[in-house]
Amino acid sequence: MLTVTSVNVNGLRAAAKKGFPRWLAETSADVVCLQEVRAEPDQLPAELRDPDGWHAYHAPAATKGRAGVSVYTRRKPSAVRVGIGAPEFDAAGRYLEVDLPFPGPGITVGSLYLPSGEAGTPRQDEKYRFMTGLAAHLAALHARAAADGTHALVTGDWNIAHTEADLKNWRANQKAAGFLPEERAWLTETFDTWTDVVRALHPDTTGPYTWWSYRGRAFDADSGWRIDYHVATPGLAKTAVTAVVERAASYDLRWSDHAPVTVTYDV
Repeated sequence: MLTVTSVNVNGLRAAAKKGFPRWLAETSADVVCLQEVRAEPDQLPAELRDPDGWHAYHAPAATKGRAGVSVYTRRKPSAVRVGIGAPEFDAAGRYLEVDLPFPGPGITVGSLYLPSGEAGTPRQDEKYRFMTGLAAHLAALHARAAADGTHALVTGDWNIAHTEADLKNWRANQKAAGFLPEERAWLTETFDTWTDVVRALHPDTTGPYTWWSYRGRAFDADSGWRIDYHVATPGLAKTAVTAVVERAASYDLRWSDHAPVTVTYDV
């Protein structure tokens, strides 16, 4: 069994003050992928930079205090790579992947933080450029896995809700970044060759949501978005046994505005 968790921590140092270290100490995950770390490795305390029992890898953004992704894995990777191969974004703290050896097929696990964008602004243009580069990387990763007989999994904050079932207030957000027709169509095309693992295991469910605004009573009303995904090559997706969103029991127990998404694979 391989259990992988992905979570946008909304600032790892801030999450650490709210309970993330306790969660990490208690998790049974074999791999933990973090997004929006927003810190250089030397700014992190040792328990986060290099926690006991884990091999830790960090890809901070060149712009300090922005983005940043990390991967904690209990097994030492055979390779670690940063970026999607697009020069504009490879120092942006948006993507980090590791190759993990197993007795059977190996697996590549990526931690992705796709830009959020903003409709009608240059930020949305940047998002679309990143999506184009990511599509090329995903195609190469998929082809390599097929050729080598291995698996691939890209987890993280994709910042797009795919269908109406993936956000509570979809009618009011049809012209908002994260639910634009172009973004949703891009995800549909991605899922032609890759599998949205949580949706495959929960096909007739609204949500389960993974992000709730800190504003108002969004969390208490479960008025959220499902924007954090496990996106796997089909062979790996078929081995998925359980998929759980680790939603906090109450608002005051949250250590991020996102919840961990945990999937166990029988590889």
